[in-house]
Amino acid sequence: MPRTLKIFVAGLVTIGAFALVGTSLAFGAHPGWVLGVRTNIAIGGTSESAVIAGVLFWTVVTLFASALPVTLPRGTVVSVGIAPIVATMILGGPVAAAWVTFVGTTELRELRGRVPWYGTLFNHAGVLVPAVLGSLVIEVVGPGSDPAATFVATMLGSAVLFGLNVLITTTGVALRDGLDARAVLVGDTRAQAANLFALAPIGWLMSQIYMIRDGAGVWATLLFGLPLYMTRLTYSRLVEMREMFTQTIGALAEAVDKRDPFTARHSHRVKEIASDIGRVMHLNSGEMEALEWGGLLHDVGKIGVPDHVLLKPDRLTREERMLMNSHPVLGAQIIAPVTKLAPELPIIRHHHEWYNGSGYPDRLLGEEIPKLARVLHVADAFEAMTAARPYRMKPLTTEQALGELRKFAGIQFDPEIVDAFVKTGWVDGVPDPGRAIEPRPVPMLAAAAGLMTHATTLTDGGNETPAAPVPFAVAPEVTPRAIDAG
Repeated sequence: MPRTLKIFVAGLVTIGAFALVGTSLAFGAHPGWVLGVRTNIAIGGTSESAVIAGVLFWTVVTLFASALPVTLPRGTVVSVGIAPIVATMILGGPVAAAWVTFVGTTELRELRGRVPWYGTLFNHAGVLVPAVLGSLVIEVVGPGSDPAATFVATMLGSAVLFGLNVLITTTGVALRDGLDARAVLVGDTRAQAANLFALAPIGWLMSQIYMIRDGAGVWATLLFGLPLYMTRLTYSRLVEMREMFTQTIGALAEAVDKRDPFTARHSHRVKEIASDIGRVMHLNSGEMEALEWGGLLHDVGKIGVPDHVLLKPDRLTREERMLMNSHPVLGAQIIAPVTKLAPELPIIRHHHEWYNGSGYPDRLLGEEIPKLARVLHVADAFEAMTAARPYRMKPLTTEQALGELRKFAGIQFDPEIVDAFVKTGWVDGVPDPGRAIEPRPVPMLAAAAGLMTHATTLTDGGNETPAAPVPFAVAPEVTPRAIDAG
């Protein structure tokens, strides 16, 4: 475990322990409170036994609701147990919220030993501290029995609970996995925001129903188990659908790679390298997802390249090179009908464009090339150079491959992307020759002509329609064959 994560976990657990003990002592002597718990949580009176019964009730409800959390793509979790915690914050105040959270957030994976002891303490403290602070906000803003005031106070207290909990968990995930905290935070924000707006009002409503006298409120509160279960099921299905989509894309990429025994798992490795570059560049969640899926699918167009070209061990002829160079366009055409993959289309089509404008298929120049395509180009080239190919059975060493990337930065590769790649773990401990003097990206005549043709639009009835794609030409062999990422 990284040292920074150890310090973070130890600090949070210490704060959680102080919050648990401190609130119990501080609120124990308040008038109208029993055992430090506001008497609204009691059933049938204000006796100690009634208060204990109320705390136990909400602890059991929270236990059932928190037993099976849903893990989101970036590693944080969503649990519908937040709803009964919010209800406890309203009914019992900070002490009840602290104890119900401390015990009630126990998960099945913790009981089965799948989470280390320090992870269990971290998970509980990560909810306990925000719950105590959120309940304090409710006490200050909207104490009493007025439903409208309580609702406003509940939403404010819940915002504190959710906001601080998300901040704690995303920081922990980022430190544990070596990720950018901002990327983790933004990546799961939408699901967490939906959690707030869906579960906070449910928690408020549960608290109002619970206060119905003669025990009817207790049984009516249990009916909220169904909407909570359906909410959890919805989160689970959304995550499962995304995972299934990713697995399907991965299977398609592997099927393409297996046409050539030399490129087995190529697309998966390119995805991993590109994702690491993206993390160094602090790309947002949408861009990271596009890199992940675009990396897997960047060579899908090779389905349309004949075997005698794809598997040829010798130097390709001009006609064969044109067939090989068609795969980015074919790939974009294959993926175009899938609307979910629209952000990946520029990556697939332009991952062989060169920074100096001499690439293919559209001969884009410099920053005209989509940023994510420039990232993938570096990842693709490095993976190709460090793996065996029919035309080069002996792979380049990591040091040699890095030297090639540095040598052709500003010609074939975006120098800033190469700088970001050097900061990834793929070249840890490898001597870096450093950035060379950057040549100014001046397009060749053919590249300039291609750009002018590609920018042309056809006007039809006042609506501008993009012209048909420019036929690609053979990319000049400016660099050694070993650097060809195809």
